[in-house]
Amino acid sequence: MNIQLTHVEKSFGEQLAINDIDFTIQSGEICCLLGPSGSGKTTLIRLMIGALAPDQGTVRVGETKMPSMSMLRQIGFMPQNDGLYEDLSAEANLEFFGSIYKLGKKALEARITEVLALVDLTQDRKKLVRNFSGGMKKRLSLAIAILHKPDVLFLDEPTVGIDPILRRQIWDQFQTIRAEGTTIIVSTHVMDEVLECDRAALIYNGRLIAYDTVQHLLDQTENGRVEELFLIAGEQEVGEHA
Repeated sequence: MNIQLTHVEKSFGEQLAINDIDFTIQSGEICCLLGPSGSGKTTLIRLMIGALAPDQGTVRVGETKMPSMSMLRQIGFMPQNDGLYEDLSAEANLEFFGSIYKLGKKALEARITEVLALVDLTQDRKKLVRNFSGGMKKRLSLAIAILHKPDVLFLDEPTVGIDPILRRQIWDQFQTIRAEGTTIIVSTHVMDEVLECDRAALIYNGRLIAYDTVQHLLDQTENGRVEELFLIAGEQEVGEHA
């Protein structure tokens, strides 16, 4: 399912958070929203999932203009901060969120088993979430986001604060989900994570400074490191305001 942003703008008071962003995310790909903290990545995701309406421009998921309540069943969202119920078990958390999506009892039981296996929490399904490590909470949040088999999955800074080994495991899980046909949009400020993605949208001060396949973006640099594109953008912005 494609996602099309057409000249999207969003302000909060006097602050222009998203400035004339225009690009299309291709169905079945992993698209990375890459940029430093405060660049507008979370706002952009909130616009795409319909939690915010743009001030200008349009956001479409498939053929549907956002915001749209009807699209919620086709969208999965993993926020930066884990929205988990600490006094419930992993299984009970999944049962609660499954009830929101109105999954039938037998179908939900089977799906809970599937997603717990995918995120390697099968042995911990009865454990209270308050006894989970930070990494386990991240994996449970991912299981909740994919519980209803969404066509599009949004992941907002999903690997912040976790160790490199777990980060590798989580990216392997993303690749498995993508292989099943899910379009994935992941925001990050960890530059090397762009190498896991098909395309990257580079966001800087609320603007889209580049959008292309990861390989084409890297080919534009002298040293093969994506950080160089942000340095160029920063120099250009200084030049514009000089």
